[in-house]
Amino acid sequence: MKGFKSLAAVLLASLFMVSSAQAEAPKNLNELLKSVKSESIVESKENKAREAEFLSDKNKQAALLQQAKAKLQAATEQGDQLKATFDDNDKQLTELTETLRVRSGTLGEMFGVVRQYAGEFKGLFHASQNAVQFPERDALLTKLAESKELPSTEELESFWHTILQQIIVSGETSTTPATVVYGEGKEATADVTLVGEFNAIADGKYVTYVPETQKFEELSRQPANNITTLVSGFEANKGTYQPLYIDPSRGVILSLLVQSPTVKERVEQGGVVGYVILGMGAIGALIALVCYLRLLVIGNKMRKQEKSDSPLKNNPLGEVIEAYQDHKGDNLEDLEAKLDEIILRNAPRIERFVGSIKLFASVAPLLGLLGTVMGMIGTFQAITLFGTGDPKLMAGGISEALVTTMLGLVVAIPLLFLYTLVHSKSRRLIQTLEEQSAGFIARYQEKLHKAQD
Repeated sequence: MKGFKSLAAVLLASLFMVSSAQAEAPKNLNELLKSVKSESIVESKENKAREAEFLSDKNKQAALLQQAKAKLQAATEQGDQLKATFDDNDKQLTELTETLRVRSGTLGEMFGVVRQYAGEFKGLFHASQNAVQFPERDALLTKLAESKELPSTEELESFWHTILQQIIVSGETSTTPATVVYGEGKEATADVTLVGEFNAIADGKYVTYVPETQKFEELSRQPANNITTLVSGFEANKGTYQPLYIDPSRGVILSLLVQSPTVKERVEQGGVVGYVILGMGAIGALIALVCYLRLLVIGNKMRKQEKSDSPLKNNPLGEVIEAYQDHKGDNLEDLEAKLDEIILRNAPRIERFVGSIKLFASVAPLLGLLGTVMGMIGTFQAITLFGTGDPKLMAGGISEALVTTMLGLVVAIPLLFLYTLVHSKSRRLIQTLEEQSAGFIARYQEKLHKAQD
């Protein structure tokens, strides 16, 4: 009995822990037994419901599994069917390829050559300026170059006609409307005259064809005037022979002419030293001109004096004659000293500023050498920074450095000629004074000898 009570107490405690907190604890064993039975019935119903739901889910999973297996079977059968079809097509393709090879014979090699030359001519025709006249031929050449099928007879004839057409237009001069891009970026439709494959001109100027945009661009700088003056006449007189400069390199020489600097740009490359050299050259030339004009005036006065017996004013020869006439009674040494004094006094005035011309002619090459040294220093600094990988960088710096030397020589050589001219003119005038003075002294000495005899 005692064991039974202990078991009942344990069941009661378990029931109390599992059951809801709202239920009241049984007061005796009978109530406990009833409670256990009622809970057992509820749990049995719940278990049956769960079993039914599990069986239902199991049946659904089985149905889904059967459907998946059916789809897998259908896909496997379709894959086998497609593989068989692929094998049949591959076999048929191999047979047809072999048949094509046998039937084409040597034509296959010819068609390969056609594709090769179509690709080459496509690039040549696309870069040609005459492409603006025949834009439709790109489609034919692209098809022949990229197609893997054998070209038809009509396509081969069209290819041949395209080549003949290009040969013909390469030797003709024609005018066609095209888009021209001007230097400031503006575009306009103008009549462009195509001179074969060489040059294109529009509105009296040379233009170049750009294949990427299929437009013409005006040169950033036109060639020299003696070249461009013929363009307008060539455009105006159509149908007749007219002279025109053409570039056989298809614009390469024109682009090089455009890149070559003008005289003004060359001078600007010389920098400050170049401007100083040119300034010295201008000053030296001005001094030489003034000196030469002054010597001409003096020479004219001396020639007038030679024709007159009486001394004239404002000329060195007149002073010599006047001094001779005023000192006829003096002894020979005094007369000679007086005449020498007049010559020595007038010689510096005759040779005034003549030496400065020689100075400028001597300094100009030295300044040019100074500018060259400064330019070479800049070139070596650029080499230090960027290395010697770009020859154009070195060539450009050396070219700019040599500009000052060129300017120095350009200034020095004419100044040397001017100095020689002015100096020889002044020496002739001084020599005339010396000759006249020596003549007066000789005549005076002759008179003294006669008087003594």
